[in-house]
Amino acid sequence: MLKRRETPLMIVVALLLVPFIILRSCSRSHVAAPRRADPIRYELSGGRTMSFTLSSSAFSNGGEIPRRHTCDGDDLSPALTWQNVPDGTQSLALIADDPDAPHGTWTHWLLWNIPARATLLTEDESKTELLDNGARQGINDFKRIGYGGPCPPPGKPHRYFFKLYALNARLDLKPGATKAELEQAIKPHTLAQAQWMGTYQR
Repeated sequence: MLKRRETPLMIVVALLLVPFIILRSCSRSHVAAPRRADPIRYELSGGRTMSFTLSSSAFSNGGEIPRRHTCDGDDLSPALTWQNVPDGTQSLALIADDPDAPHGTWTHWLLWNIPARATLLTEDESKTELLDNGARQGINDFKRIGYGGPCPPPGKPHRYFFKLYALNARLDLKPGATKAELEQAIKPHTLAQAQWMGTYQR
């Protein structure tokens, strides 16, 4: 008789607990799966920041460098312009070199302490240790101060990279420094790098 009386009571209690269990389960499921940010939207919102870029009106990126900017012509440095210098930039540095030279990378131009507010280098920059804007120049692999244009041996085209560095400091580096000295000086201060490449063949 006791079993007959307890059975209906247990069924009633169980039926009352079912909705509570279901609601609790749904609540936990909702908490365990929070909404995640859409990575595509994140990339789009981040796209508002502009890229630090370098360019030249003398030749296209990857294009042939005109003879006037080489040792076969007037050996004039090409005009260079840049934009979107990153926040915190205190100065800029430039390294131009040829990684296709027969005996290793050949340095063509070293320039640093370009003012952060500057946006260009004009064609035919002076081949002196100090420029009018306060920038300093190093010694290239022709053993001369300033720019030395492409002058490859006959054969396949060589690539000439103009690399501009945005730095968070002005460099305490004397004019006439070598590429190795400049690279060591800029390494801890580089915020961003931009580059433009041209080719030349003889």
